Amino acid sequence: MTNASIMIKDVPKEDRPRERLLEIGASHLSNQELLAILLGSGTKRESVMDLAQRLLIHFEGILLLKDATLEELTAIRGIGVAKAVLIMSAIEIGKRMQQMKPVERYMIRSPEDGADFVMEEMRDLKQEHFICLFLNTKNQVLHRQTIFIGSLNASIVHPREVFKEAVKRSAASIICAHNHPSGDPTPSQEDIQVTRRLQECGKMIGIELLDHLVIGDRKFISLKEKGYL
Repeated sequence: MTNASIMIKDVPKEDRPRERLLEIGASHLSNQELLAILLGSGTKRESVMDLAQRLLIHFEGILLLKDATLEELTAIRGIGVAKAVLIMSAIEIGKRMQQMKPVERYMIRSPEDGADFVMEEMRDLKQEHFICLFLNTKNQVLHRQTIFIGSLNASIVHPREVFKEAVKRSAASIICAHNHPSGDPTPSQEDIQVTRRLQECGKMIGIELLDHLVIGDRKFISLKEKGYL
């Protein structure tokens, strides 16, 4: 064997770390396998798995590896500047993720909570804006997105746009809201039709429409409280 590509090709597929990650997920791989994926290739003398193992032995595991310097890494045979930089970058990303504090998310317990969340930004809009709040299982807001701007119409507000984003955000439920520039939040027939259409689509894919709020000038109407949901 004269090069690393031949060596890794001769390894049974079930023992190749990249294939194993795709098949069973990163959390099931060993430290050696994860490090081998990061290194990418071995040397003429040893496979990438052997190089990863030797690196871990040198640092007595990943705990000391997290503080390795560029000089310490490149002093190891088979680890050049490019591989050392990849390792240090991956370690730094891990450190930053560990240091991140969870975001305090706004929780919606009632229609009033939902209205308070959007009232100030929506009550003075000169056009109708249809927005969605995507919630987790604790009814905390994961994301807010404007879906449509213009007069509300059941043929224009497409459920696929709403639920595509809900699936992307792994939302457990959604709350829709739109404003009436007149300041009067009385729901129209179009408002009710859109609500029922979204409710039906949500039931089919298991993402509940909790409410549809119509926002006026410092007042709102909940279509759920009005019995339309």
